Amino acid sequence: MSKPNILIIEDDPEIQEMLSLAFSGEGWKLRQAGTGEEGLGLLKKYGADCIILDIMLPGMDGFRTLKKIRAEEKSRNIPLILATAKGEEPDIVAGLELGADDYVVKPYSPRVLVARIRTALRRLEEIPEETKVWRRGKLTLDAPRHEAALEGRLLDLSATEFTLLLHFMSHPDIVFSRNQIIDAVHGPDYPVTDRSVDVQVLALRKKLGEAGEMIETIRGVGYRFKEE
Repeated sequence: MSKPNILIIEDDPEIQEMLSLAFSGEGWKLRQAGTGEEGLGLLKKYGADCIILDIMLPGMDGFRTLKKIRAEEKSRNIPLILATAKGEEPDIVAGLELGADDYVVKPYSPRVLVARIRTALRRLEEIPEETKVWRRGKLTLDAPRHEAALEGRLLDLSATEFTLLLHFMSHPDIVFSRNQIIDAVHGPDYPVTDRSVDVQVLALRKKLGEAGEMIETIRGVGYRFKEE
């Protein structure tokens, strides 16, 4: 298997150097950009297996860069971790709504970011052997191909949204709390707020159209995927 290609879009030289040292023992191919425009250029030329994107960038900020990344078919599903100096929930929610799969709040530990990247890469590689193709109502999910379709039309889902839909479709009619959903999608002890889970579920519902009604909100508990 080829070495994962990690793209970091970050304008702070000290953080760039810190991440270079932290990633040196991981065997990853590392490319760094100091602006959103430069990062988009590297992404177009070399591609990426995971993107670390700073919000506070000169010129085109991280949110605008994220929109452009998700607007391109080739980069819509690349795991993307948003780095923000603003730890307030509205900023984090805004990033998730635009298509970020994850976030870290500055100052963050390089070891934590390494773990987040490993998790993101693992989600793309590790598909349960017993899970192949799921069909629920108008929805079809092909796990080995990493494709989901509504009445035969392929859906543009982020890596997190795909994993979330896979979890729901493979466990129909079971009510999951938000913490259980976090554990299933991101792993245990993952620092995601309840509001972030709600945003990700809402974004998934929108992309599912009418089929989004299959994901029910259970007041005071969490969510359930119901059979049609």
